[in-house]
Amino acid sequence: MKKTALALGGGAVLGAAHVGVLRAVSELDIQLSMVSGTSIGSFIAALYTFGKSWEEIRDIALAIDWFDLSGLALSQFGLLSNRKFGTMVTELLGKRDIRDARIPLSIVATDIGAGRKFLFTEGDVAMAVMASSCFPGLFKPVEYNGVLLVDGVLMENVPISPLIDAGADSVICVDLLSAHCYKKPDNIIDLLLNAFYSAISNTTAMQIAEADLAIMPDLSAFSLLGISQVEDIMKIGYSSALPLLRGWKEKQR
Repeated sequence: MKKTALALGGGAVLGAAHVGVLRAVSELDIQLSMVSGTSIGSFIAALYTFGKSWEEIRDIALAIDWFDLSGLALSQFGLLSNRKFGTMVTELLGKRDIRDARIPLSIVATDIGAGRKFLFTEGDVAMAVMASSCFPGLFKPVEYNGVLLVDGVLMENVPISPLIDAGADSVICVDLLSAHCYKKPDNIIDLLLNAFYSAISNTTAMQIAEADLAIMPDLSAFSLLGISQVEDIMKIGYSSALPLLRGWKEKQR
């Protein structure tokens, strides 16, 4: 059987678009053999591969207090901690090992001490999501087996390489930032996000060239922190993905 894989990229609150993509995947009955995620994509990927339906993930995303997912944790490495994010994953899924996922899951983080990619294919799923979503400079790095880990977008924002390496026959990816329109920052967090994501855009474009299908929803109308627009972002993800996935599926016959 042909192995179809899905890679979900990072992009802060724009990650709500992944829910719309998963809705399209469900409606078209596309069977996924493996899923990968980076940053917010790792969170959505974890929920999905551990059995949450797109409807359940939609309800979770709408209920999240995005600004309450971090807490003050002053250290020499960062101002905040995203431990609450990890706690929420554990509350939703239980204390689970990545190897327990119903669909094989890989999560990308960055080993900031060595400047290289760190790939989770086993270990505590909440810890992996925390590490992959740990925005450097803002969040305190996640220490895992003596390694300091931060956001995976530094290495591979749309993580297709783990899927190719695992033997995927066809890779579908979701790039949230390809059409993003950066706006004048209103605060230090906006400034950091703009600098961070604009710096990786060209690298991401080169990395996803190997994908069989790249879904790149036009989210230019939305802010990286536009929490009031989560439902609209989901709709754009769905309307962008559905015709592309339908066309891709017809070609597989």
